[in-house]
Amino acid sequence: MQVAVVGAGIVGLATAFALRRRGANVTVVESGPPGGGQSAGQGRIFRHAHADPRLVAQVVRSRALWREWEDELGTELVSPDGAVAIGDGVPAKVAALEPFPEAPVRLLTPAELAERLPVLAAYDGPAMLDVHGGAIRTRAAVGALVGRLGDTLVRDHVLAVRRRAAGGVEVRTGTDVRVVDHVVLCAGSGTAGLARGVGLDLPVELGAHVRLTFEVDGGAAPLPTFQDGSGAFGETGVYASPYPDTGHLAVGLSGSVPAHADGGVVDPGALAALADRTAAYVRRALPGLRPDPVDHVHCWVTRLPWGEDGVGVWSADGVTAVAGHNLFKQAPVLGETLAEAALTGEVPADWSHAAHLGRG
Repeated sequence: MQVAVVGAGIVGLATAFALRRRGANVTVVESGPPGGGQSAGQGRIFRHAHADPRLVAQVVRSRALWREWEDELGTELVSPDGAVAIGDGVPAKVAALEPFPEAPVRLLTPAELAERLPVLAAYDGPAMLDVHGGAIRTRAAVGALVGRLGDTLVRDHVLAVRRRAAGGVEVRTGTDVRVVDHVVLCAGSGTAGLARGVGLDLPVELGAHVRLTFEVDGGAAPLPTFQDGSGAFGETGVYASPYPDTGHLAVGLSGSVPAHADGGVVDPGALAALADRTAAYVRRALPGLRPDPVDHVHCWVTRLPWGEDGVGVWSADGVTAVAGHNLFKQAPVLGETLAEAALTGEVPADWSHAAHLGRG
């Protein structure tokens, strides 16, 4: 079977990897460097707690697949340092994980929190450790998958996808026309536009986001990932992930700046203001970091209307598309799901867009 995957972010690469393992003939088309769009940066948070128990179950499965990838690809892909969360939402997160023994969690005392996260200012509210959470080594994951896929990757941009009356699906790129049995759209902010051309309506809400990187003051030490929903330091919905070198921490606020349907940012000044708020939060909450950012990552955010962690798969007549937010941690299980949809024409029930997986 001939399958074209549009997009070489982590989900597209995972899909191609899963398809190759199942014997499909795969081409991945990507206009930029692999992992350079919504998968950009050096780390992502792997966490198990979500409001939707169906999504928790999928994330637990994904964690097991990350371990399988580590064994097969021969490199560490998720750090062993855990995921810390603070704030009034901690009891609900702990309760959400109680039915899942594969995702152990425990409450932290203020002293234990200070020991695990010494860059954080004094805090005595609810805190927890997701034991098998950690920082995803994004560049290691992308690099390892690219190495396995080899000349499967084609550097080009896709203008349109259409079904042919004579059979197959046509992919028109900047320099070629390909006809394949199935197309999987994993093109991030470009997915909804390409899907619309084949009659798939994805209700994606597009926004722009910024993440700043700060140096750890006084030397490098392994750190957990961090989520702050407390409001104790002036912001809620804060996240942070350490670099593999352990000497840097990437920090972001959960907010984004709306974008027009044509991809233009509604208010570019608001994106700069979001960066300024992030830096101000670091000065208040993370005194163990040097206060001036050393790196910026700007990326698109693609949310679905049913939840912050909403994800869905659309599939019909030779074309499958995926959309959602916070998908990096789910890449291994999403890759298997999309490969199954491409090869069988069936989307597993929980992943169908109609199921509203990840609803708040």
